[in-house]
Amino acid sequence: MVRTHTVVAGETLWALALRFYGDAELHRLIATASGVADPNVINVGQRLIMPGFTRYTVVAGETLSGLAQRFYGDAQLDWLIAGASGIAESNVINVGQQLIIPDTTKYTVVAGDTLSALAVRFYGDAAFYPLIAEVNGIANPNVVNVGHVLVIFVGRSDGFGLRIVDRNENDPRLWYYRFQTDAIGWNPGINVLLPDDYRTSGLTYPVLYMLHGGAADFRQFDFLGIRNLTAGKPIIVVMPDGGQAGWYCNPVGSFVGPRNWETFHIAQLIPWIEANFRTYAEYDGRAVGGFSMGGFGALKYAAKYYGHFASVSSHSGPASLRRDSGLVVHWANLSSAVVELGGATVYGVPWDEARVSADNPVERIESYRNKRIFLVAGTSPDPVNWFDTVQETQVLAGQREFRDDLNAAGIPYEAHEEPGGHVFRPDMFVRDLDGIIARLRHASTATSAASVSAADPDPDVAPD
Repeated sequence: MVRTHTVVAGETLWALALRFYGDAELHRLIATASGVADPNVINVGQRLIMPGFTRYTVVAGETLSGLAQRFYGDAQLDWLIAGASGIAESNVINVGQQLIIPDTTKYTVVAGDTLSALAVRFYGDAAFYPLIAEVNGIANPNVVNVGHVLVIFVGRSDGFGLRIVDRNENDPRLWYYRFQTDAIGWNPGINVLLPDDYRTSGLTYPVLYMLHGGAADFRQFDFLGIRNLTAGKPIIVVMPDGGQAGWYCNPVGSFVGPRNWETFHIAQLIPWIEANFRTYAEYDGRAVGGFSMGGFGALKYAAKYYGHFASVSSHSGPASLRRDSGLVVHWANLSSAVVELGGATVYGVPWDEARVSADNPVERIESYRNKRIFLVAGTSPDPVNWFDTVQETQVLAGQREFRDDLNAAGIPYEAHEEPGGHVFRPDMFVRDLDGIIARLRHASTATSAASVSAADPDPDVAPD
């Protein structure tokens, strides 16, 4: 749902633009979205809308009407771009000129709709109905006709226990957010990688949640070239923080404040994504994958939250927690104690056996039925590098055990044993991504959760 604000004494559009966007020049964007005729005059109690936007640099041959057609599918909406950019609609735009393109969606009125109800639905407050009327040229706000196509401003806002404390939406594809949440004792970040045409297509997309490895953060896959690897692919990729050694768990204890990564990802982030982006809020609309610790997290989430993900991918992620005297659990406890939890551990000492079993992929085999499963492990770790050898030897053995159990249960999967050690393999990721896109619901003009500000229902119960 888009951000809104009620004016209090002493405020100006310039100050509010600086507060909400970090750029006072975006006061024109607020004015355009809020129907403010004179940016110098706002009144106490006035309701304002703070939409998302795109910065766009004009290239040769472009016109405002052409850009409106491209971004909105309607050349008549060139006034939105003109107003937000501080130029007259009739003006000729110049090569290199920077424009502000407000984020909007379209809504077609159906029987029973009223502007006040739509204001509650899209803006969270019936008092915004006059703005919907003004923006859409509706003379009588009490009368709206079935079939009328309305322009609604959209943007990313707080919700589901997440408060945005930092953001950057200037890149054409990679958008960054940082949240304050009671689930984590510091402010975790996420990157959201959008399809090339997300701004202009109007399509709803499937989503891949991609989980980073240990001693890394939400930027890991950007450093590994994921922008190029996903170019032209019709899928949104969400890459959240998971802690340097968080192990995608709510730990048994912590001496440094909350580190409930599982709560952050499942109960907060997924519904936030689905309320703020054009995604399918359903089983066939989501995949989860990861590298190393994140590969384990993907396998864990896919089984434990059976109704969330139709596809799961583990790139050099461990799949068996108890083998070799529980080496992976010991490593999770040790690494989390040293790096993440100030001496406390993920699984406890002695272990919380129920937690280990709940998280252990080889003990949850039936929970992978009817899912697409993709596994990668290295066969030749660096013999000089003890850490690489121990990690990938354990990964390979655990994935083989997992595959044997899947075979015994008659559950299909795709697995690859590749030369090398504990590394992310871009070629395997591209192969995996193509399989994910083939398995999930394809991008289309279907209604998304973001267009109706709806969250996903509670997860289904995994089969016994």
